[in-house]
Amino acid sequence: MALLKVDGLSSTYSSSKGPVYAVDDVDFELNRGESIGIAGESACGKSTLGLSLIRMLSGGITQGKIIFDGHSILDMSESDFDDSFRWKKISMVFQGAMNSLDPVFTISEQFLEILKQYGYEGDSKKIISDAMNSVSLDENVLKKYPHELSGGMKQRVIIAMALLLKPKFVIADEPTTALDVLIQAQIINLLKSLKKDGMSFMLITHDLAVLSEIADKIGIMYGGQMVEFGSSEEIYKNPKHPYTQGLLESIPTLNGNTPKYIKGIPPSLLDSPTQCRFLERCPLSVEKCKELPPKFKTETGYVRCWLYEDEK
Repeated sequence: MALLKVDGLSSTYSSSKGPVYAVDDVDFELNRGESIGIAGESACGKSTLGLSLIRMLSGGITQGKIIFDGHSILDMSESDFDDSFRWKKISMVFQGAMNSLDPVFTISEQFLEILKQYGYEGDSKKIISDAMNSVSLDENVLKKYPHELSGGMKQRVIIAMALLLKPKFVIADEPTTALDVLIQAQIINLLKSLKKDGMSFMLITHDLAVLSEIADKIGIMYGGQMVEFGSSEEIYKNPKHPYTQGLLESIPTLNGNTPKYIKGIPPSLLDSPTQCRFLERCPLSVEKCKELPPKFKTETGYVRCWLYEDEK
């Protein structure tokens, strides 16, 4: 049984100009102990997908199913999900979260606040110690205030908070953004270590180079839709969707080859699409692309592109 199965998930935001179709008909599965990377340009729906999985969008999920550990979490009441799943089985490292630590409380006090919020009645000292050890932080850090910690230490504290109640699945939204290269490497090595210990997680990023080191499966988001999904090996060695190919070709290389950038701008999420989202930027578009493409099966997943219609 898959740990996480997402089927036809759609999420929208309300705006003064109308609904924003941030996530549209997303499907994927993740087994226990696996990691999935979600990649794409800014404002393509990556973070909204993560927030949807932890039910942090008030009324924003419009259709679809999320089956986690055999439970349909969208059918639960908010109180039941909060009591049994949020932070206990599914947790999240939010984008820019290291800047959200309260400057007037020690790290220890902020850990205790989480335990109080979720009604933890066990040994608080031990569970906090376990979380700190899992991210290789000395317990002396607990006595300090956020301003006394480096950026890398604050990010590890945030990850420790996400691990505090020993969840089965952690969503990490851009955990290496705004960190220098050495600290980024520390965070990636930490995630690798957690993966070896059996943790399942989702890594949301615009950096495909980072995902190549850590993800078992990859979902490519564009215009609110997952346009390609498959194993990490297939995505990197045999990318199908022209957008995936464009992303990979835009990565700078050490051999000095000039990266090829994707021309144009992403589509507005205010419009409910009636054609392929990538049509206006695609160098391989054909007449059929004026219709919405369904999912076409690949070796390890699927692709939404009419070029693979004959391989369905």
